[in-house]
Amino acid sequence: MAGKVDLKVVLLGKEYGGKTSLVERYIHGKFNSNAPYQSTIGAAFGAKKVSVQGESVTLGIWDTAGSERYESMSRIYYRGAKAAIVCFDLTDSASFDRAKFWVNELKQTEEECVVYLCGTKYDLVEENKKLRKIDSATIKDYGDEIQAKYAETSAKTGYNIESLFLNIADDFIQNSRSKASNRPDTGAGGTGTALRLENPTPKRDKCSC
Repeated sequence: MAGKVDLKVVLLGKEYGGKTSLVERYIHGKFNSNAPYQSTIGAAFGAKKVSVQGESVTLGIWDTAGSERYESMSRIYYRGAKAAIVCFDLTDSASFDRAKFWVNELKQTEEECVVYLCGTKYDLVEENKKLRKIDSATIKDYGDEIQAKYAETSAKTGYNIESLFLNIADDFIQNSRSKASNRPDTGAGGTGTALRLENPTPKRDKCSC
């Protein structure tokens, strides 16, 4: 595991929303479509060191429980977070409503936390357009409203996951430098900006990420 944590990142979202699979893919490069689903209890922690803008940043990543019964516990884990990945399942419209709940929570309690919207299970909707329950325009409009970047990801293929975390680290360094030099903050969030894509034609494997 990487050493000192420079940047605390928390993942929030509905149960079965793909948070744990996203973290497993990013930190360990793994995805097991045959593994039985196990709900996160409380939170799970992982860390990874990245290099951006000539600096080394250690991301401390907290994967919180999605079940509503652990809601109060999740609040403990996102305290002090500098970035939050708010996840929703692109095949489940209710998960997008739940994402909005967590964004509101963060805005009220962690004003300096930069929010990134993340639509998971992209490979499913890419393979079958009918499975998509939240269209990109809706996500962009909401991103504009809350000034958040967004990405659509797949833990199965790894699509866009590396880019998501690199953008978070990059924004963190840029914001830190802006504050240190007393310049206006230009790196946080944006207005419904889609994060850069790693691969515009992801592998279309069948899965239930």
